[in-house]
Amino acid sequence: MVPPPWHRAPEKDTLFVLVTGANSGIGFGICQRLIDDYLSTRSLTSHLILIPTTRSAKKSQETVTALRAHAQQFAESSPALRSRTGQNYDPHQATRRIHILSVQLDLCNLPTITAAADQLLHGTLSSPSTSPGFESLEDVKIPRLDSIIFNAGIGGWYGLNWGKVARNILTKGIVSATTWPTFKGGNSGQTIAPVPGSKETMGEVFCANVFGHYLFAQKLVPLLSRPKPSALPPGRIIWESSIDADWDTFSLQDFQALKTDAAYESTKRLTDVLALTSSLPTSKPYVDQYFSVAEDETPPKMYLAHPGIVQTTLFPLNAFMFFWYQVVLYLVRWLGSPWHPITGYNGSMAPAWLALQEQEALDSERAERVKWGSAADRWGNVYVKKTEVDGWGWEGRVENVEELKEKGLLSGRKGGMEMVKEERLVEFKELGGGVWRRLEELRGEWERKV
Repeated sequence: MVPPPWHRAPEKDTLFVLVTGANSGIGFGICQRLIDDYLSTRSLTSHLILIPTTRSAKKSQETVTALRAHAQQFAESSPALRSRTGQNYDPHQATRRIHILSVQLDLCNLPTITAAADQLLHGTLSSPSTSPGFESLEDVKIPRLDSIIFNAGIGGWYGLNWGKVARNILTKGIVSATTWPTFKGGNSGQTIAPVPGSKETMGEVFCANVFGHYLFAQKLVPLLSRPKPSALPPGRIIWESSIDADWDTFSLQDFQALKTDAAYESTKRLTDVLALTSSLPTSKPYVDQYFSVAEDETPPKMYLAHPGIVQTTLFPLNAFMFFWYQVVLYLVRWLGSPWHPITGYNGSMAPAWLALQEQEALDSERAERVKWGSAADRWGNVYVKKTEVDGWGWEGRVENVEELKEKGLLSGRKGGMEMVKEERLVEFKELGGGVWRRLEELRGEWERKV
């Protein structure tokens, strides 16, 4: 077996990142931003190994080709890269340190999750190249994963509820209505058989947005955990949520979002609770069971991000409405909303940032207790912003309004939100324990069926 191009590089100069649902939209934008920011900030001898997942071999090849084209264009046009290397800069020196491999994964088909995890753990990946700008990769073994970014998902909407559109805009204002809309028309009761041929079903949106990822991450724990001691930080499981996920959208009694017409929002609220309570005592028995690492190993850490408001094809709109929706989003951003990055590339800011930050920087921010959002100013300059979570606040503690003002966290706050109180935090933490317990029960039930 030919050693991979990065085999001589120190471990600290390699980064292995997997992104689900990466063939379009925000997932593709995350991959683009990882390439750009990695080349711009890391050493000139470092290597990025990027693993986008798609649902078919055809889409995987198209995604690899498109990302290579992006890397080539960035390497040729980036003033930052050229200034770092001087007059003799060769773009191929940069692109030959970007390695893109892909696996196929259908989050509503549990056997494909098992197969993808098994390929990453025990098999090899290949990605041939005839271009001088990229190394050809044959039968490459993946030694570890530094981050997995859970972007893939479905909405479960049928379109707009026109009866609520005008009412939402007139009563809440256009900024609020395009950030936390109440006029999305959702389908309820959508199910899928996650094991083909089985008569047993699961909530489709729940399976795609939460459970498939949950099962996949657990199977990848050997690649995400680290021996004690290790110079490398523990792997990161980065869940992508939504800004539109409130307390009332989720219920333990409707865990798989089958009775609600807001299945997407319910699963994103579940994602918030799952990630933010992953390091708390109320969830610890179930989290320990989930990771099941040896005493001489450090388990992965979970983080939470959201892309802000991004225009993608996830929400079904015809071409006419798609155009005017885009116009309205730019208007709202111009009016001062920080939550409208609009493009998939801009919306990728927060999840990519979490994957690229030094561990010390994340630990100093207690980043696992924060929902990190992609934000933008009026001119489209993007940045990462802490996001208020209903029942949790910004950092999972009772917070001071003056302190929040000084940090600029009150801008973009949803109207009607109350400052979190200790009683509400207790409820949130208890809900987290219940969420983790139920997910572990479901994992046990379905793993016996795959």
